[in-house]
Amino acid sequence: MTPSAASSGPGAPGLDIPAVSVTPGGTATTSLTVRNDSDIVEAYTLEVVGDCAPWATVEPARISLYPGTSETVTITLAPPRSPEVRAGDVPLGVRVLPAEHPESVTVPETTVHVEEFHELRTEILPRRRRGWLRGRYRVAVRNEGNTPTRIGFRPEQAGEELRFGFTPADLDLAPGESAETRLRVRIGKPVWFGKPAVWPFTVHTTDGAAEEQAQAEAGTRPATNVRPPLDAEFVQIPIFPKWLLALLAAILALLLAWFALVRPAVRSAARQAADEVVQPRPTPGGGKNGQSPGAGGTGAGNGTGKEQGGTGQGVPAGGGSGGTGPGTSVGGGEQSSTTIDVETSGGQDKTGSYTVPQGKVFGITDIVVANFQGDEGVMTITFGDRKITTIALETFRNQDYHWVTPIEIPANATVTAKVTCAKPGTPATGRQAQQCHEVLNVSGVLADVAR
Repeated sequence: MTPSAASSGPGAPGLDIPAVSVTPGGTATTSLTVRNDSDIVEAYTLEVVGDCAPWATVEPARISLYPGTSETVTITLAPPRSPEVRAGDVPLGVRVLPAEHPESVTVPETTVHVEEFHELRTEILPRRRRGWLRGRYRVAVRNEGNTPTRIGFRPEQAGEELRFGFTPADLDLAPGESAETRLRVRIGKPVWFGKPAVWPFTVHTTDGAAEEQAQAEAGTRPATNVRPPLDAEFVQIPIFPKWLLALLAAILALLLAWFALVRPAVRSAARQAADEVVQPRPTPGGGKNGQSPGAGGTGAGNGTGKEQGGTGQGVPAGGGSGGTGPGTSVGGGEQSSTTIDVETSGGQDKTGSYTVPQGKVFGITDIVVANFQGDEGVMTITFGDRKITTIALETFRNQDYHWVTPIEIPANATVTAKVTCAKPGTPATGRQAQQCHEVLNVSGVLADVAR
């Protein structure tokens, strides 16, 4: 540029500095002409002062002039491409210090116009997000330019299956300032089964100031992307994973196998076991003249009417437990049963009994024990002088015993149930009982004894 003329005062050097423009990251030069209007040889030291001093130099920095002569020095401007070098007019001053007359120091000034530049640093985090219907991301932006700007965001996705939302939608950033916006990505339809669906998308970052500048220069409004697009992915995972399908298939196969193979076999085995339990068995008095079949009364193959090991006639088989004794016989009998009901307080014993009537013999084939309250303790059952069983109450609620060969109880002998109550149980009402309560039912054939 052609320097503008500047007159110096009496005894001061003549100084001229033209204005200049510079772009950060580039270089520019201007000049300064120094004239010696004094009448002696003078040496001058030149130094750049002001805001431009960190990135401006003058060459040569020292000159010597004869009276009436001048010399032009070069001022080089090299501002860095940094947000710290703001756009706009910056004053430039050069201090000229005479060696012989330091009191005549002067600082000529001019204006340096720093051009605007736009630069953004952007990043999206994370680059990949997994979810059923939505994913959240962060877009970080830093204004690396030297002028304030408004940042906008424009998403792009092939097929337009995704919906995007930015919070906030715009960012106003000063030079060197950083900020973040939250990006929410959403898809309308879920994936129920199968493989995950991958949805790639792109986010473009735009600089509003750069767009306005381009519009002013070109007369149009282009979509200015000041940074390369940010690429990311949303991985839509299925609602039900693959292993769940395999598990459901395995469960279904097991159910089919159960209903087709296992269940019929179990039911058949249970039916067979039930048939074996309830199969008919002989009972006293079921034969001719009230005798058991094959017991040795007057049946075929004996004819004497005498039982081996006894002198009477018609004694039921297995009568060795409290039998009728020598010289007696059992006449025809009938089915009979009796119930022994025992109630006792906790920590106490109590015995209930049934006495066989005079002239009778009781052939017992079945007993049923009921502990309907769930009491805790011990129950002992005795037929005459023979202990039949001792049962822990807490091990059962209902228990039954059966004999094919009756156990005979003679006249005046007793059937007893002794209960030792440790703790009353809780019946179906839900309230703990005050006493233990057990029931014994005895069934069999009650027959006459003839002499």
